[in-house]
Amino acid sequence: MTIDAVVVGAGPNGLTAAITLARAGRSVVVFEQADEVGGACRSAETTLPGFIHDLGAAVMPLGHASPAWQELPLAEHGLEWIAPAAEFGQPLDGGRAAIAYRDVDRTASTLGPDADRYRKVAGSLVRDWERLRPSLLGPLLRLPRHPVALARFGLRGIRSATGLTAGAAGDAYPALFAGAAAHSVLPLDRPFTASFGLLFLALGHTAGFQYPRGGAASISRALASYLGTIGGEIRLSRPVRNWDDLPAHRAAIFTTGPPALAAIAGTRLTERRRRRFRSWPYGPGAFKVDFALDGPIPWAAPGLADAGTVHVGGTMEEVAEAERLVAEGSHPERPFVLLAQPSVADPTRAPAGRQTVWAYCHVPNGSEVDMTDRIEAQIERFAPGFRDRILARTATSPSSLEAMNPNLVGGDVGGGSYAGTRLLFRPSASLRPHRVTDSIFLGSASTPPGGGVHGMGGYWAARAALSGPLR
Repeated sequence: MTIDAVVVGAGPNGLTAAITLARAGRSVVVFEQADEVGGACRSAETTLPGFIHDLGAAVMPLGHASPAWQELPLAEHGLEWIAPAAEFGQPLDGGRAAIAYRDVDRTASTLGPDADRYRKVAGSLVRDWERLRPSLLGPLLRLPRHPVALARFGLRGIRSATGLTAGAAGDAYPALFAGAAAHSVLPLDRPFTASFGLLFLALGHTAGFQYPRGGAASISRALASYLGTIGGEIRLSRPVRNWDDLPAHRAAIFTTGPPALAAIAGTRLTERRRRRFRSWPYGPGAFKVDFALDGPIPWAAPGLADAGTVHVGGTMEEVAEAERLVAEGSHPERPFVLLAQPSVADPTRAPAGRQTVWAYCHVPNGSEVDMTDRIEAQIERFAPGFRDRILARTATSPSSLEAMNPNLVGGDVGGGSYAGTRLLFRPSASLRPHRVTDSIFLGSASTPPGGGVHGMGGYWAARAALSGPLR
């Protein structure tokens, strides 16, 4: 019997691809090498019993905003989103902080002399968001539905993060923008880094930086559960190393990196495509530390206690310097730390009165330098007494992240570098970036719209298959 489609990988992209195909009436089987679904979207008690930590992604504002998921009945399968009182914050020395709330005016009130400038930028993003969302979460080379809104975004987004905030009267607005833009994992003086800052500000003021109750695994479990109700099949502990590991099928969707697809598909790809995929460039890695605390983080700036996400790095200049050093192959003494404290909004993540914390910093790809002390020092800088509250910690190096999920090559959590034109052209310049051959498709973070927990790469790959061999 020939299956309509096989999907390699049961992470959010793979599960979303399978759901899209099954909802269209196609038979689909998902192959996953691990013994549970989720890929990098999983959770476990990595420190102490009762403290639920996310193994990979923890900050996922694109999840709640995902067009592919908003049309699915995932709440019926256990997925519940929880909104913290504040979306994200950026601590500064002297007990100060810039804090992003859902409300633009409330956010602006934390930015001192740049409040009006921020209202202008953020207000435009909020007004345009529903027109921007389809373009920003899909292939950028498509004809946009709302070209004027996209042009407004593009004129700002093409700039560097440092350039867009240059001339600010204070340090709070540039700092808040720096933390959002640093999700690009690029030096902040590079072109297009402003687009990341704008995207995450827009998300903060619209969908919000919400958390799935119970951890990231709740998303994967809900997707898998729903897939089962519409006829999809998942085969766990079934690694795909060779093409012969797959049953007969009409279309194959891979949610791996390009090098893995090239190795499995072999001569089914052209030699030129194989060379390009084998040399796919990966970006910096992540060094992650999970903390179990005996109470809340003692932030010097009180408003940070309400933020689910905290960008710990200081001023724009400090964040930019840290990211520059990483790009040059160094390990900053004061790294930019992306910190999640989901238990401030989700009581299921930690025992009563305790707190679960997830934190990582960027390091050169494949680095084995232990950044635990530097991460703790950065948090302690803005939260004196933090170290005294640590009950247990578990560090995860880039190589350990890759061992947990082979897609995280060298600890790169974004599916490949976003340097140069690779933000726009993933994995290559094409009007159909998810199509590899007439029957092979790629739907991982190495395709538009890139990294993050949203399932859109898989969704677009499935749509491409449905307009091709599965028509």
